[in-house]
Amino acid sequence: MTQAARTAVAPTPAPITSTAGSDYRPGVCNIGPAEIARRRRAGHIGLAVTAIVLAILLLTHVPPLARLILILPAGAAASGYLQALLKFCAGFGSRGIFNFGQLGETGQVVDPEALRRDTSRARQIGLASLAIGIVVGIVAVALPL
Repeated sequence: MTQAARTAVAPTPAPITSTAGSDYRPGVCNIGPAEIARRRRAGHIGLAVTAIVLAILLLTHVPPLARLILILPAGAAASGYLQALLKFCAGFGSRGIFNFGQLGETGQVVDPEALRRDTSRARQIGLASLAIGIVVGIVAVALPL
């Protein structure tokens, strides 16, 4: 490990720098397999909630504009899936932590440049999730049902 990599992270409570060949990389990868699986499950739940809410809205014949409420669960689903796909937790990135071990074990990012990259990636994921949610909401409003 290079000196720069050693100073980029200050593990808490125990040294956590890699698991299963995956290393923390600022703005690129800050979660390992357990956290990735957690984000994927969140995406599945968000997708299921989106489908259920849409079905309820269609069955109860609410005005089409009310379907914009789907922005919330669809955005949450997108967030979970994007984080799993990118192997990057937006919440961890914005808080300057990472996890490649068991759930609940986190390391602290201390390098200012690494923190900047992480917060930038977190912001990108948040904006992309919101955009996807908005698109789903607009499509739901436009449905001829």
